[in-house]
Amino acid sequence: MKRIAILHYAAPPTIGGVEATMAYHARGLMQLGYQVRILSGSGAPLAENQNIESFIDPLLGSMHPEVLRAKADLDRGHVPVAFADLRSRLIAILEHALQDCDVCLAHNIPTFNKNLALTAALADIQRRKITRVIAWCHDLAWTNPQYLPELHQGQPWDLMRQAWEGVRYVTVSESRREELCQLLGLPPEQITVVPPGVDLGVFFRWTPAMEALVTKLRLGDADGILLLPARITRRKNIELALRVLEALRTQSGRDFRLIVSGPPGPHNPANPGYLGELLDLRRTLHLEQSAHFLYALGETDQPFIPDDQTMGALYQFSDALLFPSLQEGFGIPMLEAGLAGIPIFSADLPPMRATGGAEAYYFDPQSGAPQEIASVIRAQLDSSPAYRLRLRVRQHYRWDAIIRDQIIPLVEEP
Repeated sequence: MKRIAILHYAAPPTIGGVEATMAYHARGLMQLGYQVRILSGSGAPLAENQNIESFIDPLLGSMHPEVLRAKADLDRGHVPVAFADLRSRLIAILEHALQDCDVCLAHNIPTFNKNLALTAALADIQRRKITRVIAWCHDLAWTNPQYLPELHQGQPWDLMRQAWEGVRYVTVSESRREELCQLLGLPPEQITVVPPGVDLGVFFRWTPAMEALVTKLRLGDADGILLLPARITRRKNIELALRVLEALRTQSGRDFRLIVSGPPGPHNPANPGYLGELLDLRRTLHLEQSAHFLYALGETDQPFIPDDQTMGALYQFSDALLFPSLQEGFGIPMLEAGLAGIPIFSADLPPMRATGGAEAYYFDPQSGAPQEIASVIRAQLDSSPAYRLRLRVRQHYRWDAIIRDQIIPLVEEP
């Protein structure tokens, strides 16, 4: 696997959007088998992972006294005598740090003026093809009115508005790409947009069990997740949920999933037989990869049973509650789904109506047609801005998907 360098003025634990992005890039690439080295002027090794190397030299930063003195002169339009020596020392530092690296993700260095000697040194490294540079452009000095008074004609300032030969440019948004196209005179297809993302597990404070479920079942890639929080007993009418899932997938052509959270009920000896019927039906409907019985995911002969925290996370992560039970004394899942803010599609039973009121969607659990129930679910979800945004974030703005689908192709470019 390739060795990837990630370069910026500062690294975590320094707080900032660029520094956070670097950390996620490093972790994501390392988890996929790449060797990663973070180069910065300040920061510390990522404490939770010893497999990510850290190379820190204060001259790579923006706050070193020599860098600050040079910047003060450069901001006034004067290239100080010390600039050439500073650039030469930075070239030597980069040559040493990058000598065994295949690619360098340079965050902001090519387009920002916090350490122009470093920008000039990196340009030299690129010209001599010591490593391949990917210019990750969060900020553009030449298009920001705040920095224009610090910029002047000629070198080294022009380095930030010239396209470096052989460099792949990346921006964090479409609007930033438009700015960079105008600045560098490049066509849009030569600049790639790769946005930052969110870490779902960190944001939702997932348990290790929830992390494992999402990863193993690839739930982040699903087009819709229906949660059925129940033990596997005949009165829960799980076969109807399977048929609704099959109809929903057929009607939409999308990857909808069903999660049945509980194990077979412990008090009825017929329940294991019911489970066998459900597994046969799942196979007949070709839902083996989309209808998930969590009890079967245990790593030993013990069933997997989600704890309360994991169940809460499942509610937060799901797109709807599907509850086709034939009889209930009360509707606790309705309360939980209400707190999680997800739509409820429930059997039309008096206890469920008493709990869900007019805020849920109801169907006849005995005579309701799966196709009709599926049509209602699809219509309600498709008309929901919250669902559409949740889906877009989940599929396209989570870090593991960004690393896998967008960053790896850039790293592997010839």
